[in-house]
Amino acid sequence: MQQNTEPFKKAGPDGSPNPWQTLSEKTAYDNPWISVSHREVLNPSGGPGIYGVVHFKNTAIGIVPLDAEGYTWLVGQYRYTLQQYSWEIPEGGGPIGTDPLLAAQRELLEETGIRAARWTPLLEIHPSNSVSDEYGVAYVARELTFGEAEPEETEQLQLRRLPFAEAVDMVLNGEITDALSMAAILKTQEWLRRGLL
Repeated sequence: MQQNTEPFKKAGPDGSPNPWQTLSEKTAYDNPWISVSHREVLNPSGGPGIYGVVHFKNTAIGIVPLDAEGYTWLVGQYRYTLQQYSWEIPEGGGPIGTDPLLAAQRELLEETGIRAARWTPLLEIHPSNSVSDEYGVAYVARELTFGEAEPEETEQLQLRRLPFAEAVDMVLNGEITDALSMAAILKTQEWLRRGLL
C-alpha cells in the first residue's frame, strides 16, 4: 500500500481535472505530527472561498489480530481529543514515505506483545477528508505468537481478548466509534464471510 502523495491532483472518474484552485496558502500551526494551513481558494463554481487543511505527517496504522480460535484483541484508552474512553484495534502511526507494514508490526508488538507470521493488507482509508489529508492503512495479522507489551509512556492501555464476533457487535451497537477500527473490523468480517482470509 502506497499513499498517493498528490491527493488533490487525481483526476475525476471522467478524466476531468480538480476543479478547486488554490490562490494562496499560509501555515497557521505546526508541530511534529500535524500542520494546519489557511488557504484562499476558488471553488468549483469559480467563486472565492477559504479552506482550512489539517496535514498529517504520519500514516495511520491499524491491525486486526486473529488467532486460530477466532479471537481478536482490542486496546482501550482515553482519547484526549474526545475526553472519553475508546475501544479500538491496535493502532499507531508511521512516517509518510516509510513501509507501513513495518510500522504495523512495531505497533502490534508495542501495544499487545503479539508478533504475527502472516500479514494481509486489508484496506486504505481517508477518515476525515473534508478537513484533513489523513491517510490510513490496516492489516489482518495471523499466525500469532505472544510476549510482553511495550507501550509508550504516553499510553495507558487496557488489553482485551474477545471473540471476533463480539468485536463486530461492538461496532454495530456503537461501543466502537473509531473510524479505522470500524472499517477494519467490518471489512475483516466480510472477508471472513467470503472465505478470503
